[in-house]
Amino acid sequence: MARYTGAVCRLCRREGMKLYLKGERCYTDKCSIKKRQYAPGQHGQGRKKLSEYGVQLREKQKARRYYGILEGQFRHYFELAEKKQGITGENLLSILETRLDNVAYRLGIGTSRAEARQLVRHGHVTVNGKKVNIPSFLVSVGDVITLKEASRGSEKIKTVLESTSGRSVPKWLDYNRDTLEAKVIAAPARDDIDLEIAEHLIVELYSK
Repeated sequence: MARYTGAVCRLCRREGMKLYLKGERCYTDKCSIKKRQYAPGQHGQGRKKLSEYGVQLREKQKARRYYGILEGQFRHYFELAEKKQGITGENLLSILETRLDNVAYRLGIGTSRAEARQLVRHGHVTVNGKKVNIPSFLVSVGDVITLKEASRGSEKIKTVLESTSGRSVPKWLDYNRDTLEAKVIAAPARDDIDLEIAEHLIVELYSK
């Protein structure tokens, strides 16, 4: 499956803000955006003011990079959001939040979405008691997500869980930290999503 394999710190610099793509590193002085607060590339420090289209494009790219997905898949999610009742932009973010790799990240099974995606791919996460190794799997209300029993003794996973133990879990997930089991009790609402995304700009971009 196609995926981005370049330097992720460049993505944060391109968007001019932290996207928290490298886990714990993003909270330290090693974060590259602290050292170089300008876009990457030869002309990064001399970029002109963005047009209306440019502002909309950057917002879409920011959302894609937060969740680590490519353009074709993002467009597919937008089409799903359009078909649902409600506000298209909020529907889009709600769908993105219910990706299994993002749910694993929200539960602390991964210091970044990329690490959570890798753990899902390697079969460490179950949904309703069955192993699901597809990061793009969309969970539904009533689904139970947990860490596979055989994976709980892994030193790597123990370290990850320790480092994310202070992370807050969104209220649409009912999470028991002792059993490492979570249940989806509602669809994610816009107030539950703590990302700096102006979703209406994405809708405007795709509506052109």
